[in-house]
Amino acid sequence: MTTYAFYQTPFGLLKTGIANETLIRISLVSQQDEKNHPTCLSDEAYAQLQAYFAGKRTDFSLPYELTGTPFQKQVWAQIARIPYGQTVTYKDIAQAIGKPRALQATGQAVGANPLTILIPCHRVIGSNGSLTGYAWGLEMKQALLKLEQGCAE
Repeated sequence: MTTYAFYQTPFGLLKTGIANETLIRISLVSQQDEKNHPTCLSDEAYAQLQAYFAGKRTDFSLPYELTGTPFQKQVWAQIARIPYGQTVTYKDIAQAIGKPRALQATGQAVGANPLTILIPCHRVIGSNGSLTGYAWGLEMKQALLKLEQGCAE
């Protein structure tokens, strides 16, 4: 059974999903759409995210489980390797997983990331350096990248 908890962040209402004592989802929602059942793990996820948003944390130590296709899991594993404060392109990701021609599929997998920020898909940019698609909007993507560059406003 999955339980959900909701927390206010600088970017809006955060929803966490916990199943089998692992984090399975982090998303932003416009309103609470489930019963609020905070757990020790969801509280810890929120605390670590708040520290990240405050510029005091560069990585996370939370148990999580990713549910997706084998291809998506390859993409997400590669994204998880992107160091704090750095960016890579969709092409870099596709090449790193041995599928250099699967750019569109790579982009779709990036967009389907169920653990945004924890698996830092905001660090994936277009080949020309442009900020392309982000599930939570380009303004948030830009704000997260600025935060990681030490330029938070």
